[in-house]
Amino acid sequence: MASSIIKPGLLVALQELEPSSPFFKEGQSIRVTGKLQAYNVESAIAIIVDGGATLLIDTQHLRDINFRINSMYQFIGELLIPHDGQVVLKARIGRNVDGIDLNLYHQSIRLRRKFEADIVRSKTT
Repeated sequence: MASSIIKPGLLVALQELEPSSPFFKEGQSIRVTGKLQAYNVESAIAIIVDGGATLLIDTQHLRDINFRINSMYQFIGELLIPHDGQVVLKARIGRNVDGIDLNLYHQSIRLRRKFEADIVRSKTT
C-alpha cells in the first residue's frame, strides 16, 4: 500500500501569491487567511480577499463549516495553477477566524520567517 504524505501548509499572505513567489508552485501546500468576499454553494467555490489580493478556494471537501460573507477564514490546502492563470486553492481544512488581527498575523509571519532563516544560518556557521 502506497503511503501519501500530507505536507504542512506554509504560512502565506495572499499578496505573496504571484508567479515570482517561491510559494507559487503547482501542488504547494499553503495556509492562507482572508475575508470571505463571495461563496457559490453550487460550485463550492469561495473567494477570499486580503489587502487587495484575492484567491479562489475550492471547498468541496470541507464539511461542517458555515460560510458567512465578510467573515474571516483560514484555509490549508494545495495550489492548483491551470494554464489559464486562474489560481485555486483546493482546501482540505477550513475554519472561521473572526476576530483575528490581520496586521499582527502578517507581522508574526515575517518574524517566524526571520527566526527560521536565523536557525538555518546558525547551523551552517
